[in-house]
Amino acid sequence: MLVILKTKKELDKMRYSGYIASRVLKEIKLAAKPGVTTKYLNDKAEEIIKQFKAIPAFLNYNNFPSTICASINEEIIHGLPSNRELVEGDILSVDTGAIWEEWYSDTAITIPIGKISTSTERLVSVTKECLNKGIEKAVPEGRLGDISNIIQTHAENNGFSVVKNYGGHGVGRNLHEAPQLLNYGKAGSGIMLKVGMVIAIEPMITEKEPDNEITKGGWTVETKDGGLAAHFEHTVAITKDGPEILTERN
Repeated sequence: MLVILKTKKELDKMRYSGYIASRVLKEIKLAAKPGVTTKYLNDKAEEIIKQFKAIPAFLNYNNFPSTICASINEEIIHGLPSNRELVEGDILSVDTGAIWEEWYSDTAITIPIGKISTSTERLVSVTKECLNKGIEKAVPEGRLGDISNIIQTHAENNGFSVVKNYGGHGVGRNLHEAPQLLNYGKAGSGIMLKVGMVIAIEPMITEKEPDNEITKGGWTVETKDGGLAAHFEHTVAITKDGPEILTERN
């Protein structure tokens, strides 16, 4: 497993790539309302990325047909945009990325559509907390398993489940690089984290069981029991001063 460390100049390019992806999600969050289709959101995302003279990272990646993954309710990841209209009470997980001067970014958010139930709101909130707690562990001389463990521990302590057959990964000149980052594991295990590493941390949390299957179009991953799923993700650089979120949306 070859982990490629990034230089300061390379991180500058990744930072701008991350800025583009973050802008996409900010605009998608504003636009995602009852009655809006996920195809409309996909077209909007593609338009924004191209305005920056960047390239959609997901479009045609391994033949994926869209600029965003738009996963609704029980869909965990890789949802295909369509003419399906969002309705009040849905949750929509949007995953996207950009390529800027050959450097990738990758980020995701789960958006409540209108008013959602208290239990659904808690799932979304805990999943976001899992991401933030994972980022806090992305420090030099920490271990990859520290990130995995805190995500699993926080999710399960709150009564939720962690999807185990999909997870985070390194990011750079490729969308998926080493190392693979599981959302479960033992603290203190795995490779040592070093300055210059860039990883996508992305907890995928389900309200019931984590078992899943690929359904629509050979892409969309859904919970087998129909339980809801939430997904948050940031591209994070490990620096001497700690973690830097390259896809920060604030």
